Amino acid sequence: MPVSRNALIRYKTIDNCLRNRFRRWTLDDLIEACSEALAEYEGIYKGISRRTIQLDLQVMRSEKLGYNAPIIVVDKKFYTYEDPDYSITNSPLSEADIDRVSEAVEVLKQLSGFSQFAEMDTLVSRLEDRVCATRHQRKPVIYFERNDKLRGLHHLTPLYHHIIENHVLKIKYLPFTARQPRELIVSPYILKEYRNRWFLLGKLKMQKTLRIMALDRIESVERAYGERFEELPDFHPETFFDDVIGVTKALQDKPTEVIFTVFGDQSQYVLTKPLHSSQRIVERHRKDRSITFSIKVVVNYELERLLLGYGDFIKVLQPQSLAHRLQAIFQQAAELYRHF
Repeated sequence: MPVSRNALIRYKTIDNCLRNRFRRWTLDDLIEACSEALAEYEGIYKGISRRTIQLDLQVMRSEKLGYNAPIIVVDKKFYTYEDPDYSITNSPLSEADIDRVSEAVEVLKQLSGFSQFAEMDTLVSRLEDRVCATRHQRKPVIYFERNDKLRGLHHLTPLYHHIIENHVLKIKYLPFTARQPRELIVSPYILKEYRNRWFLLGKLKMQKTLRIMALDRIESVERAYGERFEELPDFHPETFFDDVIGVTKALQDKPTEVIFTVFGDQSQYVLTKPLHSSQRIVERHRKDRSITFSIKVVVNYELERLLLGYGDFIKVLQPQSLAHRLQAIFQQAAELYRHF
C-alpha cells in the first residue's frame, strides 16, 4: 500500500529530529515536532497521538520501507540514531522503487512540449541519471511512443494559456490543400492529442461550426485584441469524442452502426483489442473462425484508415456507403500494383 503524504511528513520530521545531536528527543518532543510540521505543510491542527508516533518509529526501524533506521532509546527516554551519519534520505532504493521511478520519469518526459513543465527538465534528467546509475546501466524496458521531429509542439504552451484565459486568437494556418496560409480568428476551446499528434479545437469568427486544426500546420499564434470570445453551446468536450475514432467530427455528426466481419487470427486480435468502446459481438462463425462485430461511431477519415489497415482480413457489411468507399480505395490501390 502506498505511504500517505502525512506519514512521509512525519518520517521526514522524525529523521530531522534524530539527526540533530545537539538536543535530546523524548517521545513527546517528537509528537510536538510532527504536529507542527503537519500544521505548517498540510494545515492539520488536530494533533498526533502517541500511538501514531510509536508506530512510525517501528516502521522506520523495519524493512517495510527499506529504512532499517538504527533508532535507539538512551536512558529509557531519549530517542536518537545509533549511527550519527544515518538519514532515511540516504537509504538505497529498492528494485520496486526503481521501477516506479523509471516509469514516472518516462511519463514526465512526455510533457516536454509544455513549458510549464520546463522547470522539471533538470529534475527529470537527474532522476533518470540516478536511476540508470542505480541499475548499473541496465537497458530500459518501457518505451513510450513519441515523435521528436513533430512540428508545432512549441505552440502547446501559449495555446494552453490562451484557452485558460478565454483569449481570442489570430492564427496563421496552412491546410494540406492550400499553398498559402490563411489568417483565422479563433475562439479556442481545447487541445486534443491523437496518435502522438496534437490538435486545437475552436470556433471561427462568424461561423457556427467547430474547427479542428493540427498544430503542425499552424505557422503562428497571437492574441486578437478587441475580439469577443464566442462559445458553441452544443460543444461538450467531456463527451464530444465518445462516439468517434480519432478527431475528425462535426457538431452535427451522428454515430452510425458499423458492422464488419474479421477473419482468421485477426478476429481474436480485434476481440481482445476493440476498435472502439462500443464494440460488441454480432455473431461468431465456427466454420471459418471469423467474428462479426458492431461499433457505433461517426464515420470519418480515421475510421477508414483503421479499417483499411486490416487489409483482406476485414469486410465491412454496413453501412453500404462505407463498404463501397473502401471497395473503391482497394480497387485504386490494386491498379497501382497491376504492372508488377
